[in-house]
Amino acid sequence: MKKSVLSGLVLLLAVTGAFAQTDRWQQRVKYDMDINMDVNTHRFTGTQKLEYTNNSPDTLKRVFYHLFWNAFQPGSMMDVRSQELGKVVVGKDRNGNPRYDWDARVTDRISKLSPTEIGYQKVLSLKMNGKAQQFKTDETVLIVDLDKPILPHSKVVFDMTFEAQVPVQIRRSGRNNREGVDYSMAQWYPKIAEYDFEGWHTDPYVAREFFGVWGDFNVNISIDKKFVIAGTGYLQNPNEIGYGYEEDGAKVNRPKGEKLTWRFQAPNVHDFVWAADPDYKHIKKKIDNFTAHFFYIENETTKTTWPNLPDMMAKAYAYAKEHYGPYPYKQYSFIQGGDGGMEYPMATLIMGNGNMDGLYGVAVHEWMHSWYQGMLGTNESLYPWMDEGFTTFGEDNIINNTTDAGKGRWAHAGSYAGYFNLVKSGFEEPMSTHGDHFNTNMGYSVTAYSKGAVFLEQLGYVIGAENRDKGLLNYYWQWRFKHPNVNDFIRVMEKQSNIQLDWYKQYFVNSTKHIDYGIDTVVEKDGKTVVTLRRVGLFPMPIDLVVKTGDKEVMHYIPMGLMFGEKPNENPAQQRIVHDNWKWTSPTYTVTIDAPLSSITSIVIDPSKRMADIDRTNNTYPAK
Repeated sequence: MKKSVLSGLVLLLAVTGAFAQTDRWQQRVKYDMDINMDVNTHRFTGTQKLEYTNNSPDTLKRVFYHLFWNAFQPGSMMDVRSQELGKVVVGKDRNGNPRYDWDARVTDRISKLSPTEIGYQKVLSLKMNGKAQQFKTDETVLIVDLDKPILPHSKVVFDMTFEAQVPVQIRRSGRNNREGVDYSMAQWYPKIAEYDFEGWHTDPYVAREFFGVWGDFNVNISIDKKFVIAGTGYLQNPNEIGYGYEEDGAKVNRPKGEKLTWRFQAPNVHDFVWAADPDYKHIKKKIDNFTAHFFYIENETTKTTWPNLPDMMAKAYAYAKEHYGPYPYKQYSFIQGGDGGMEYPMATLIMGNGNMDGLYGVAVHEWMHSWYQGMLGTNESLYPWMDEGFTTFGEDNIINNTTDAGKGRWAHAGSYAGYFNLVKSGFEEPMSTHGDHFNTNMGYSVTAYSKGAVFLEQLGYVIGAENRDKGLLNYYWQWRFKHPNVNDFIRVMEKQSNIQLDWYKQYFVNSTKHIDYGIDTVVEKDGKTVVTLRRVGLFPMPIDLVVKTGDKEVMHYIPMGLMFGEKPNENPAQQRIVHDNWKWTSPTYTVTIDAPLSSITSIVIDPSKRMADIDRTNNTYPAK
């Protein structure tokens, strides 16, 4: 087992290096942790040895750790933030009553926690290279002032002792969730903050997303032996543990005593999650070159849904591998737990009592996070849409292509509808807004998920779907196991398409300007039809204009000037005429069609509806 893990790590690093297209440095970590869990008090003690490699050109005089569970205390930033957003009215419900901007999972629940229900993480001691360091805790951030700086391109070793209390399940992590799972152990350990070319990322925890340093984890968890553990990493002592982990034909030989120690290794990941419950059912399925694990609590609903999930996820992976790249690890775990669905390297926590469609949907969504969070480790605080939006895009494509429900429908209709509703609501903010600092939960959620998915689908309209899809694979190979940002992604797509895209980023990501094109006038002149198009909104775009005469359709394609190029013909069976580009400074553009007006049946701007035009009532002639 150890030999296979090491060879897998060597392969990961070799493949990563082979496809690297950037020399941007990254820090590196190696965690060794021993955890002793007391299920009676819901507390544990731990030791952590952290090898920290400073690959930066900078001298580090301080380091920071995240202590996420300290957010689950009355009066915390997460508590206050949730209650303040809960005062904001974002619309009306179906009965006409005000609809407040609560996160329904949190609301004011933290304010009501008793001392035995709160969460905490307390660092008891911290040494660097054997010498005690001065530190202080600022709620969810540990600040360490080093006695000696960490020099560029050097390595240090931190040794820590800590203790923690598992909070009542509220957000992502905790105990006794509403489906009866005892422990959902996310954000459970003191985690060193990311330091990159932008400096330290020390965001206090107010319920949003995460950013972590790539590295290797060795985690030993001692817990009452009746509990089954699922999580990140490869179990190193399966025949000592059993519970479905044992090798085929092996005899389980558990050591004496009230506890079992589970030994996990996870190479080249940026986080580690686990969950535990004595009633977990465990299903294993070999999918391609990895083993998928499924952990759930059996009841009248789950006994008819979860056993069907392995075969469905095999179909999902076949699509994902072809379109987004292969999954590189040797295992992945779908775990009933948490408060909805939350992604981690090699594992996810999902609510599992829903119907088959709902279970499959959330499983596919969290599975796709293995690409856009697990491997392409974008800073989710700065670019939440590059994870959630790209994941939603992939999820919708997979469901659309692997289920009967997807046949004959447009996969991304829901994302466009969500974006249009956000525009109408008045709560839209630029996608470049830091995830923690959106003014509303609604604005954050729709921007990250729906508008992020629209960004990708609409990009296919701009550069051609085939270019976009090839670009997504290039993006995977060039940037996996790194921390790409929006500029990195745009450059991949520019190189793939030979089209300039900085304008697309500026308008769609950094502003809230909207797309609205219309057919202004249609007149006949000298036996030809002259069509005047108007850019009503402030967001310039290329235009697909389809003119139908009788049974014949012709695509009149108008590039936008800032593209300095044109997308390929997406439908070679259809005649296409490429016109001069439309300068973004001009509000109107005239197209002359070599046919009399009387012969024209219809003229339509963007019949594919991929352009996020906020008012399509003026896109058609004759007007509808």
